[in-house]
Amino acid sequence: MQISPSIHALRLPFRVPVAPGMVLDRFVYCYLVYGETITLIDTGVAGCETQIFETIQSVDRDPSDIASIILTHSHPDHIGGARAIQHATGCSIMAHPAERAWIEDVDLQNHERPVPGFASLVGGSVQIDRELVDGNRIELDETREMKIEVLHTPGHSPGSISLFVQSEGVLFSGDAIPVAGDLPVYDDALASVQSLQRLRGVAGIRVLLSAWDEPRKGGETYEQMDRAVDYLQTIHETVRAGSSKDTIDVMELTRRTAVSLGLPQQAVNPLLARTFAANLRVRDQKSLLDDSQK
Repeated sequence: MQISPSIHALRLPFRVPVAPGMVLDRFVYCYLVYGETITLIDTGVAGCETQIFETIQSVDRDPSDIASIILTHSHPDHIGGARAIQHATGCSIMAHPAERAWIEDVDLQNHERPVPGFASLVGGSVQIDRELVDGNRIELDETREMKIEVLHTPGHSPGSISLFVQSEGVLFSGDAIPVAGDLPVYDDALASVQSLQRLRGVAGIRVLLSAWDEPRKGGETYEQMDRAVDYLQTIHETVRAGSSKDTIDVMELTRRTAVSLGLPQQAVNPLLARTFAANLRVRDQKSLLDDSQK
């Protein structure tokens, strides 16, 4: 999907084996930024490199034109194809330093954050060539004066970043903006809301390009962020209502909360429990939004 003459969105479907004989159909977006070279934002899971390369060839470019990959964070559906793409193109890898350990040692990530089917989703570890921190600017194309501004937007993960191309009015948000009604994934509930509030305050966003949602344009870009804040607060209230200060069986709470939120039962796993545990850590706080505005 062409977003602008320079930016193309690529929807990458994949399947997560959540139990014997049971899979969860998912998709993730990666983005191709064309200039004298190509910048790839996220890579999808292992095997997605084939679709990425075919897309590049379909516009009469060569996959070897990929000069750099920017990873918005370290999770499998964002880094899974990085090793194969780097091996084929020799491109550099950029990411936030807080994500380095899990990108450079995927076995460590699998140990510390088990995901169903991890081994089939991730093609291997890669080394980060450049660390990106809040406020960095990456020059994409001198002839068009295209630059990416790095925004540190933690919550989904400690080193999650969003990327703003002011000249195009395009925000790449990774997984910083959850989709209402979809599977919520975050490590820090308060930081997630704070990051959303920060993005909501960025002026001039005309196109919102996230990883788990269709491209949004015009006024809908900010409306989507508002819906995401409301969704995080709804999750928090649901977790609070289903728990108490006494000993809590997190998996049982996860099952009950998933039912209340209308999430599919195949999504009830340790990863979702990790998300709801983030709300338990701030259970005494009634509103996530109030704290984010202090």
